[in-house]
Amino acid sequence: MDMEQNYVAVGVLVFTFVFFFLIGLFKRSKSDTILLAGLSGSGKTVLFYKLRDGSELEKKTVTSMDPNEGDFVLHSEFSKKGKIRPVRVIDVPGDSGLRAKLDEYLPQAAGLIFVVDAVGFSTNCRAAAEYLYEILTNALVVKKKVPVLIMCNKSDKKNADTKEFIWKQLEKEIDKLRASRTAVSAADMSTEYALGVAGETFKFSQCRNKVSVGESSGLTGKISLVELFIREHVY
Repeated sequence: MDMEQNYVAVGVLVFTFVFFFLIGLFKRSKSDTILLAGLSGSGKTVLFYKLRDGSELEKKTVTSMDPNEGDFVLHSEFSKKGKIRPVRVIDVPGDSGLRAKLDEYLPQAAGLIFVVDAVGFSTNCRAAAEYLYEILTNALVVKKKVPVLIMCNKSDKKNADTKEFIWKQLEKEIDKLRASRTAVSAADMSTEYALGVAGETFKFSQCRNKVSVGESSGLTGKISLVELFIREHVY
């Protein structure tokens, strides 16, 4: 009887050890990286420095062809008590010739914030939709179900388009892109996934990953939705 009790006790200890080991492994492997993507001039870099320093831009900022990246506690959480987990934020250059850099960081992404200039949206709608289409059909984004937040920046301006208008227009443009891509060969789409539901008008709700929308203003510090998105997917 004593021998059986010993076996049971050892079994419980082994199970407990394995359980907590796996829990710890899961926590360590969970990504803490948030990507900022979007066209040049959308305000990604302003958001980056607001999140990190609470300032609009780093002093003596020089336009760089390389991503801005850093591991830090969000500036708005400096005064919070207790252990605050740092986040890694990467501001990917919006220049069309440098977007391939995004692919280098996608495997690490816990979430992606696609920044749109709400003031110049009408002019850049097509270009923004094309970039967003590339992201939403990316194999890694689909397989990992990377959440995407479409952040309509510069919303404090009087001539800024609303998030509802931007959301609808992007859906329309992506629907057009989706139709035009049907002629592309399977070989050319080896790294892409089909978007939406065949025979239906495209809606973001059809995406395999969660896509949401919000408004922000890096210059005025209206970035609470950006921070909320980060907390939801990193903390």
